[in-house]
Amino acid sequence: MKSPLVTPLKAHILVFLLPPVLLLALCKASGQQAMEDHPVEDASKFKLQQKANTSLPTLYLVGDSTMKNGTPGQEGWGDEMARYFDPSKINVVNEAIGGRSSRTYQNEGRWDALLRMINKGDFVVIQFGHNDSGPLNEPLPVTPATRARGTIKGGGEETQEVDNVLTHRHEIVHSFGWYMRKYIRDTKEKGATPIVMSLVPRNSFKDGKVARSTPNNYGEWARQAADSTGAAFVDDNEIIAAELEKIGPEKALPLFGFKPKTNPPQKDGLHASPEGAAFNARCAVAGLKGIPGNPFGQYFSDAARNIEPIPAVK
Repeated sequence: MKSPLVTPLKAHILVFLLPPVLLLALCKASGQQAMEDHPVEDASKFKLQQKANTSLPTLYLVGDSTMKNGTPGQEGWGDEMARYFDPSKINVVNEAIGGRSSRTYQNEGRWDALLRMINKGDFVVIQFGHNDSGPLNEPLPVTPATRARGTIKGGGEETQEVDNVLTHRHEIVHSFGWYMRKYIRDTKEKGATPIVMSLVPRNSFKDGKVARSTPNNYGEWARQAADSTGAAFVDDNEIIAAELEKIGPEKALPLFGFKPKTNPPQKDGLHASPEGAAFNARCAVAGLKGIPGNPFGQYFSDAARNIEPIPAVK
């Protein structure tokens, strides 16, 4: 099988939940400088994009900073996807936003706004998990590190009530699986096709193997959400990990995990360089090609022709 490895392109901004004004005030009060490596962006700056051709179906991408990243020197794989689709047949719109979990993407109203744009015949790729492992809420006082974006681990129906320290709202928090199922149900109700992807793995080698997010973790819970609702599932976590193992840790090193503004560069193990984003995008295309029935077959561009399909393994 041909490796989905490819070459570079651009960049994204890891978005946190604190408003910029509040963050700067807190940093001043504590005598600290605002974090330069991951500038704080107001979510209002990330306007929903307009599709290029309203007469065509649209592929929407929904996720976090691994999918869309604007930090200088880093890039999300979603920004590399348009080249693999024929613009005369389908739009590709990346609506991911850094720093979001499956919960906060919904609670901030971004999902509802996107739903109003989704039409019958569209496709929605949903990928979360990295930001869901944080706390459901956090003690006061609020600090620049406060996120309050976590979800209950697993895929059950349990809930927990919190008074959210960031939004100042009483909130019922659900499980990761519950939020993923809501994305799927909402998408289907619009007559569109949901595709669930497991989260991007970290560039973490041990004895030549990359750690997977299974079992009993976000990759598996994403699969369970897809299976229980009849949605298509792409095991991006497994696909990328396997492809990284093919090229080995030395060649994988420049693709992922460096904070380019630090001296010396510091490895964070997750966020991609432009080369890494291109690598991940080819892996995503391989996974989409492996969906039973090949629903995207008619939409791929010539650039996707040499990428071999990788079916999700049950």
